[in-house]
Amino acid sequence: MKFKNLLILPLLLLVNNLSFAQKETADWNGKKCAVVLTYDDALNIHLDKVIPALNSFSFKGTFYLIASSPVVTGRMEEWRTASKKGHELGNHTLYHPCDGSLLGRDFVTKDNDLSRYTVARAVKEIKTANQFLKAIDGRSERTFAYPCGDLKINDTLYYDYLKTDFTVARGVQQGYLPAKTVDLSNVNSFVENGTTAAQMITQIEEAEKAGSFIVFLFHGVGGEHALNINLEEHQKLLLYLKKREKDIWVTTMIDLGKYIQKQQAN
Repeated sequence: MKFKNLLILPLLLLVNNLSFAQKETADWNGKKCAVVLTYDDALNIHLDKVIPALNSFSFKGTFYLIASSPVVTGRMEEWRTASKKGHELGNHTLYHPCDGSLLGRDFVTKDNDLSRYTVARAVKEIKTANQFLKAIDGRSERTFAYPCGDLKINDTLYYDYLKTDFTVARGVQQGYLPAKTVDLSNVNSFVENGTTAAQMITQIEEAEKAGSFIVFLFHGVGGEHALNINLEEHQKLLLYLKKREKDIWVTTMIDLGKYIQKQQAN
């Protein structure tokens, strides 16, 4: 009997360890990792090509809109329809101000230079953008994305004055983090520019190995922006995600943020 017990004990330990490992690697809404597809700057290509592609796979994307953009003001009904389909409309400010004092920022105009802003002006414009977005989709909960990834006006973290207005804010720094350590005021993301589907799939695999998530940050998808990926590569990425749907949670930024909030509260 003692010999039999010695054989059974390692088997029980193995089963318990496997169960624990499965639990640990399936902690993103019951899946191994999470993927968020975000698209910045409110481009025509997002309405014309990206949203139809996402709809064909039953995926929901997060679209960070510049509220004053003609693509927003001139195509409001289409954005409203996208929202009704489950896509998230995020706040990318009213005018997309970036810090023009930094190197490589020759594209920043004086009117939209964040370094010339006061914190009060930035907060007012972002709150105005929220009101405008609510007029489109009727929603009060919102996420934010920093234009150009700029967090500060001079030495001030301006989002500190907006935390009650948003669930989370998306930044531009890469990283594969566990839910417990995510900074909800500066969520990691991966800016894609000229990236192939194979490269993006490798990034997803790295997130999965880390038991983490990945937020993709797209601009142009088949053109219309200096930061761009090929439309066919984007389609290949969606195909991969559909095939891996059993293991990968494809979600919106707001739903990821809420999920992380719950994990951090436990």
